[in-house]
Amino acid sequence: MRQIWKPFRALYFASLMMLIGSGLLSTYLALRLAADHVDSLWVGALMAANYFGLVLGGKIGHRLIARVGHIRAYSACAGIVGAAVLGHGLVDWLPAWLFLRVIVGLGMMCQYMVIESWLNEQAEAKQRGIVFSGYMIASYLGLVLGQLILVMHPGLGLELLMLVALCFALCLVPVALTQRIHPAAMHPAPMEPRFFIKRVPQSLSTVLGAGLIVGSFYGLAPLYASQQGLSTEQVGLFMGSCIFAGLLVQWPLGWLSDRYDRALLIRCFAFSLALAALPLAIMKQVPLEVLFIAGFLCSLVQFCLYPLAVAFSNDHVEGDRRVSLTAMLLVTYGVGASIGPLVAGVLMKLFGSQMLYAFFSFFALVLVWRIRPKAVTNLHQVDDAPLHHVAMPDSMSSSPLVACLDPRVDEQVVQEQMQNPVEPEPDPEPEPEREPVTETDSSADDEDLGREQSFTEARP
Repeated sequence: MRQIWKPFRALYFASLMMLIGSGLLSTYLALRLAADHVDSLWVGALMAANYFGLVLGGKIGHRLIARVGHIRAYSACAGIVGAAVLGHGLVDWLPAWLFLRVIVGLGMMCQYMVIESWLNEQAEAKQRGIVFSGYMIASYLGLVLGQLILVMHPGLGLELLMLVALCFALCLVPVALTQRIHPAAMHPAPMEPRFFIKRVPQSLSTVLGAGLIVGSFYGLAPLYASQQGLSTEQVGLFMGSCIFAGLLVQWPLGWLSDRYDRALLIRCFAFSLALAALPLAIMKQVPLEVLFIAGFLCSLVQFCLYPLAVAFSNDHVEGDRRVSLTAMLLVTYGVGASIGPLVAGVLMKLFGSQMLYAFFSFFALVLVWRIRPKAVTNLHQVDDAPLHHVAMPDSMSSSPLVACLDPRVDEQVVQEQMQNPVEPEPDPEPEPEREPVTETDSSADDEDLGREQSFTEARP
């Protein structure tokens, strides 16, 4: 274990410092606006802007890294992010804060891409699972520590913004001082949205729902806790315990995922989330003990949805398409995380803070309705399904290059598709007078053995 830890400790430290700064910034901004009695719509809009920047950075980061190299790109983005963080203390105009949040998200995505491609370059094929787990732990631990800083420093002055900028300055050091040769530039993973919408619709629905819920949680849960009367220290403890629940549940989730029907597990966890969120959704004032217990339970299940959807989708997509699948899943998650905080913010403004968990409960029930294990066929199950479940880092702390580290993705495919640009295949011409294929109808799939022959996934 020490032999594996030693080569990656600098990159893990960089990830840890980035996520400490990112987690602290999100909670600080929500509490700062709450203290100034700003509408929850603005709080949600700030988090939506951050996720929009992350999605945008996934498109821009490749070009920047290819043009100037990994170290220069990482250094430039760390400097820009640090300046944008300090900009929040210089300007009180909320539209300017929206722009700064986009810049922070964009710059951080470029940093994620550098770290993930570097980890992949240094990791041997047999080490990828352990390296990936270490990256996930560093990501979650950074988010938790970012919340706990509020316990030690509850004041909402400019000192916290300086501390966030300090974290982004420190995350620059191990990368800037590395003696290793930077890895080869990697190209964007090919995207095939039409194919995946037809092949793995239930997985994409789950990922979209997870984005709506988790994106709203990060942006608006601090505001909700503040409006419940919690002090800054208590808000930090509440957020830290909730995020720690996401880390804690990953290993038992993997045990369940490898032994039971993943579609059924998604449906069960979604229903459990709807029930766990119900007390917080119907009570305007929640006792402190109930708030912490219900919030912890909600987080235990809400952070299960994305990893389960990733495992479920990988069971039904061929190995040479898993790089594209990873990119598709992350973009879908980013879209949901950009929309969720806006919608939840409007609901909280109109009907009260408890609407945040009503929002969670509603979309969890939508997933219960949408995910139908009985509608799943066996048409596209891969030979080695169910694939081994992998504990995933939180989706706000990874880039499309995370496919490089996922041991379910063949390393040779990563090299071929992300280091050598591939031209997307043209979409087939639509066939006139063909009857539409429903999710439960497999008769048409027997006639069409092409790549887009099914709307469904396979039962593990």
